[in-house]
Amino acid sequence: MANKINNRNKILEYVIEYGLFFAKIVTFAIAIIAVVAAVIALVSKQKNKKGELQLIDLSEHLKETKKTIEEKLLTHHQLKARHKEEKKNQKETDKAAKKAAKSGLDEKGLAQLYVIDFKGSIDAKEVTSLREEITAILGVATEQDEVFVRLESGGGMVHGYGLAASQLQRLRDHKIPLTISVDKVAASGGYMMACVANKIIAAPFAILGSIGVIAQIPNFNKVLKKHDIEFEQLTAGEYKRTLTMFGENDQAGRDKFKQELEETHDLFKQFVSQQRSQIDIDKVATGEHWYGLQAIERNLVDQISTSDDYLLTQLDSRHIIQIKYTQRKKFADKLGHAAVIALENSLLKIFQTQSNKLFK
Repeated sequence: MANKINNRNKILEYVIEYGLFFAKIVTFAIAIIAVVAAVIALVSKQKNKKGELQLIDLSEHLKETKKTIEEKLLTHHQLKARHKEEKKNQKETDKAAKKAAKSGLDEKGLAQLYVIDFKGSIDAKEVTSLREEITAILGVATEQDEVFVRLESGGGMVHGYGLAASQLQRLRDHKIPLTISVDKVAASGGYMMACVANKIIAAPFAILGSIGVIAQIPNFNKVLKKHDIEFEQLTAGEYKRTLTMFGENDQAGRDKFKQELEETHDLFKQFVSQQRSQIDIDKVATGEHWYGLQAIERNLVDQISTSDDYLLTQLDSRHIIQIKYTQRKKFADKLGHAAVIALENSLLKIFQTQSNKLFK
């Protein structure tokens, strides 16, 4: 009888242990399913989300940096007196905030200064982010506000930079003051963008101008002939293809191609003249580029200054906020990003060394 009871107890213990083990397995499986479901939901959400708009309070950043340095230089008593003064000023600011809100200004009683960064590549693919940033600004900006673009580009494809300039023109059309700052380079298509601004400022040795058009096409026809390789190209339309990389080019094709370049150059000159009537276009549309100190003499820019100095001068009169639209990148894009940057940097170095005026 005792043996039967012991056996029953062992069986019961086994069943209980198995039940607990099974419960753990089920719990673990549910946890894994929940994690997988969360990951799938996140990935699905990211697929539908093409990009993200970021707002960075540059006023707060600049003031905090200034305040941190100044407080390190103050004595204990000076610091105590400053904190007392800040509390007093804060009360006055809070009272003024209600009145400022009614006039359409921000809570600090200041008009907005929206900052955009545009660092252009050869194909001006950054225009995708630029259009999002400008659209966002146009939704809230008033004529009392200002847009400040920190521009850096050596130029590139005509249609890409034409669209980028048109995006900036949207601000002018809505009567939003536009200032463009060039710290390094705004040449060719880059200057096409810059000339849209109400005001252009440039660093002393920033590169500007290069109002011209260039096209280069390698031709491998002789190499193909040497290896008895025939190349055939069929077109419909007399000027569907003027020059080719593999066929034998003739003078008529070269003349037509040159005519197309001249027409593009004329459109470029007309655009710059319309935007900056103070320019003597025949003197500056030679394809040459100039440094900031030379550019201001030719009315290509309005003021010599860095973007940093300009922002500091606006700190007390405007609320400075940076608008940045970040596109979601695919894994393949991330892998190729480093290679693209390296190529663009190499091309920019080639452009710079052509002037033969580098510091050594």
